[in-house]
Amino acid sequence: MEDRLTLEVRDLEVMVLTGIYSEETHLPQPLRLSIAVDLDLPGRFAPDTPLSASKNYLDLKHAATTALPEGVHFTLIEGVADHIAETLFLQDARVARVQVRIVKLAIAEAGESIGITLVRHRR
Repeated sequence: MEDRLTLEVRDLEVMVLTGIYSEETHLPQPLRLSIAVDLDLPGRFAPDTPLSASKNYLDLKHAATTALPEGVHFTLIEGVADHIAETLFLQDARVARVQVRIVKLAIAEAGESIGITLVRHRR
């Protein structure tokens, strides 16, 4: 069994152009994103281990915010999740697995969470 490190960013709210219905296609809608990334580990983490031995958490946030193409409409939230996963794979060769959970906040009526979870493994 291989050692892995999982980095996480949870409950990040972003506005994204997504949806299939006419009322969804012109304005961004709020999505709640949670991202988990598994990294292959080179060894142990000593007290003086530099950041380069891990991954900056802000890279996960960047993949879900500024790395999403501005003005692009994603028909499905699955496409948003795929774009985030591919961005993270391209950022760092140590990323072995990406999990993206997306909740569509605009369709919740009683506080429920409605959405998807996409898991991609490096191929």
